[in-house]
Amino acid sequence: MRTTTTTYFPEIENIHKAASTIRDVAMVTPLMPSIRYSKRYNANVLLKREDLQRVRSYKIRGAYNKISSLTQEERERGVVCASAGNHAQGVAFACHHLGIEGTIFMPSVTPKQKIAQTQMFGGDAVKIVLEGDTFDASSKAALKSCKREGKTFVHPFDDPKTIEGQGTIGLEIFKQADAFIDYVFVAVGGGGLASGLCGALKALSPKTKIIGIEPEGAPSMLTSIQKNKNTKISTIDKFIDGAAVQKVGHLNFEICKTYLSDMFTVPEGFVCQTILDLYNRDAIVVEPAGALTLAALEFYKDKIKGKNVVCIVSGSNNDITRTAEIKERALLYANLKHYFIVRFPQRAGALKQFVGEVLGPNDDITHFEYSKKSSRENAPAVVGIELKDKNDLEPLISRMKELNFFGDYLNDKPDLFQFLV
Repeated sequence: MRTTTTTYFPEIENIHKAASTIRDVAMVTPLMPSIRYSKRYNANVLLKREDLQRVRSYKIRGAYNKISSLTQEERERGVVCASAGNHAQGVAFACHHLGIEGTIFMPSVTPKQKIAQTQMFGGDAVKIVLEGDTFDASSKAALKSCKREGKTFVHPFDDPKTIEGQGTIGLEIFKQADAFIDYVFVAVGGGGLASGLCGALKALSPKTKIIGIEPEGAPSMLTSIQKNKNTKISTIDKFIDGAAVQKVGHLNFEICKTYLSDMFTVPEGFVCQTILDLYNRDAIVVEPAGALTLAALEFYKDKIKGKNVVCIVSGSNNDITRTAEIKERALLYANLKHYFIVRFPQRAGALKQFVGEVLGPNDDITHFEYSKKSSRENAPAVVGIELKDKNDLEPLISRMKELNFFGDYLNDKPDLFQFLV
């Protein structure tokens, strides 16, 4: 633990006040044992099911607490927020419930499902504006609009009232647990939930270790902690949209660098496999950010043996149209999906030979893109092959080369991969 002092810290009495404020709109979500994960990691793994909230994420807590704190004059002017989806739904619900006009800025790449849900919860009380490719770009546009129209900005994480609202999860975990909690794993995007947990648990259970998890492609908090300075990272992988920001909140950085016990990242591909496993084996639907904490257990397994562990399942706003991409990323990460440029000889029977002599008995072609553009001796095709065993890759490549089909391997050439596949 670091000893740096912070200018703001979520005090336990304010978190208790937030719990009173939100009690009629945010449910006390269950803390459920996971038999499968407990057996897998030889630990007592408990899931804090924030995916079961009425807006299907914990964000309703902070959004409602913040908007409820506004003066009558501020309420009459209305509010503005920026969000990749979940905070937007919390703000929309709060606006509709409290009768306040809201304008919600969302990145243009936000899944349609989240946009539709936001409009449903907000009804006539909210207007949605799609702007920018990232949360940060959308937030910049929202702040300009807010200043221009004199409205209150409802920040998704860098605000005391938001942080205190999220901290109510910590109160519930402490009350619901039958034994001392050794570890709480929390997904980190901007850092609002992690900051609130620090406030609650450092007061109620100071020996509990709070572990922050980020996507490998968006390590904003980890980078900032390592540099001891809140740092904006230039590019991020936006796939885990609920936890992909270029820069964490100022308040959140100061709190997290001081009070988090550890901070690390998890590869997006492994998160995708976790999403599929939760759906297929546990009948739990989660969005990518909601699976981060459970995916993290694999990378912390030696430390959690025999321990009581809470994983916060932060949300379930997943778009079913993303399933194919989720499966693809999972297979790529597991080294079971491979893409090649295959050079087919321009003769009859070449494809038949490739299928019969190059592919292994358990290999499957899942992508094939070919166009003969010249009379050259060989013509290239982009071929995707799914393996049953990752150890079958080297024999496959050897057969391609031996029979003169091999052109190039695309998985380790990201620029070419993105262009061709």
